[in-house]
Amino acid sequence: MESLYLLIPLSVVLIGAVLWLLWWSVGSGQFDDLEGPAHRILMDDDVPPDASASARRDPPDA
Repeated sequence: MESLYLLIPLSVVLIGAVLWLLWWSVGSGQFDDLEGPAHRILMDDDVPPDASASARRDPPDA
């Protein structure tokens, strides 16, 4: 029974912290664009098109 005197206030504080973090993240725009980053990964160009074309034309010297 004595453990409830500790666990109940601790759980109330934890729930309050989670709700505050959720309120802050929604207010700061963390959930505005959920699909944009997923599409940007697919459209990422790491190698410029000219560098890959010149690498195919010039075979390495043996």
